[in-house]
Amino acid sequence: MSESVRDWNSQPPYDYADYRSTALRAPTRKLVALRHGLSERTGPVFGDESVVPGDSDLTHNGRVNGEPVGERIIVTGRVVDEDGRPVRSALVEVWQANAAGRYVHSDDRHDAPLDPNFLGAGRAVTDQDGRYRFVTIRPGAYPWGNHRNAWRPPHIHFSLLGPTIASRLVTQMYFPGDPLLAFDPIYLGAPAGARERMVAAFSPDVTSEGFALGYEWDIVLRGRGETPVEGQGR
Repeated sequence: MSESVRDWNSQPPYDYADYRSTALRAPTRKLVALRHGLSERTGPVFGDESVVPGDSDLTHNGRVNGEPVGERIIVTGRVVDEDGRPVRSALVEVWQANAAGRYVHSDDRHDAPLDPNFLGAGRAVTDQDGRYRFVTIRPGAYPWGNHRNAWRPPHIHFSLLGPTIASRLVTQMYFPGDPLLAFDPIYLGAPAGARERMVAAFSPDVTSEGFALGYEWDIVLRGRGETPVEGQGR
């Protein structure tokens, strides 16, 4: 990807001092644009065949012997371009910590409990209106060692894939009113005025009475109002 493609008014810098691990992976030389060949332009292709019924319900897809622990939530929104046109048939994948702030991953050393009924990952394909929908558990905060008394605010990771693997984008969704946002270098790494696009809005209309609170979060892929994206990391 050419460096000129990135909109620095809405995207975080590659090397952000307060987010310490960026120093290890930020490029040290000017980026070079590479011409895409046939393999980058044609495959693999993702679509409806990439998901099965239940993939988008994280309260069910990891069940072993009961309900997962935590507050049920519904997260939905549209994937659109800069002109508000829907991005159809995009594969949307999510992963997150459980209600105690623990990932199902061997690298997670947080001593919070694992939930045997919660996998913490799901996927969906956007419909004709560009809409996705997930049912899940609100994730917990967790310590991450970036600085003294560092805690990541509750968040959900999103990965979006277009027609090929070369079109992948990764970002994070946060929750409104979270006091930890003011102390989080990953969130603060995005410019002011853009970082707020990573915060979902509580929605009474999405909320399911007696079942789950609802949140709306639209993802803009490019141009005006572009959602900040991330590289590797937690």
